[in-house]
Amino acid sequence: MSKIFRKCIFVFSLGLFSLYSMANPPLATKQQVGMFKNSKTCIVMEGGMSFYNAPVKDAVQKYWKSTEYEFIDQAEFEKRKTSTKYSFLVLMDGAYDKDPGGVSYNYMSLVLGDASGNLTRMPEFCSIPLSYSGDTEADYEYVIPVVVKFMQIHVKNLEKDRLLISLNGLRYYNKNGLKDKVLLLNIKKMASNADSPEKIKAVCQNKVSLLTTEEIQKELEASPTNKVFHFHVGPPQDAGAGRCFEMLFDVDGNLYYYNFRKITNDNPDGFNLNDFNNIR
Repeated sequence: MSKIFRKCIFVFSLGLFSLYSMANPPLATKQQVGMFKNSKTCIVMEGGMSFYNAPVKDAVQKYWKSTEYEFIDQAEFEKRKTSTKYSFLVLMDGAYDKDPGGVSYNYMSLVLGDASGNLTRMPEFCSIPLSYSGDTEADYEYVIPVVVKFMQIHVKNLEKDRLLISLNGLRYYNKNGLKDKVLLLNIKKMASNADSPEKIKAVCQNKVSLLTTEEIQKELEASPTNKVFHFHVGPPQDAGAGRCFEMLFDVDGNLYYYNFRKITNDNPDGFNLNDFNNIR
């Protein structure tokens, strides 16, 4: 999808729908994981000409195996949100951990219905950042199928290993080794201290390919078995504050690395040498 067309869609969509604020929803209990397994998962579509809807619908139809599911609009969500017989895959918009800069992010979230009807109180199974709110340059459609797969893996892990996940969040997955994996890294999302093969070689023994987003998408279309790809969420060029999120997935939805940090002048945006040190 062209960036010009994406901008037009975003501007049009703003007048038709509103996203929901997120303020640290509670992590689902093991009992609530059991309730999820018996729920119908409602995939909440965005209003207007949202470029989120088509890839989500396609990914769910192909890869959602955990529960019965149904696609609904936001009006139907308002009717169902208080019932625990429903779970919801929904796009949320909110500040991360009450970000002091007031920066907000778009998250793809899986939650359980709650009697309060308040999304910030709905038991949360998983949330993955997709973009900064209002970033018309964001390109995340290609990662949605992987996120749909990962969320189902994560719910199973939450059932058996909730304590560690509650302590570590998604960094729980950082213990997974990357030995012998080829790293497909987004060349436009690398920090200045790690933006060339020469700089990376000093701290990383894996085979590394620095690729554009389009080239990564082509690699994923071939369903590679020994490669992990880099997904980055960072600020648009005109943003002066916020965090960046770094993730490494494989095409089957396994998460190998998750990290986030505040962006500063001394620690600029992008996958950096510290990230490489973390995955050794």
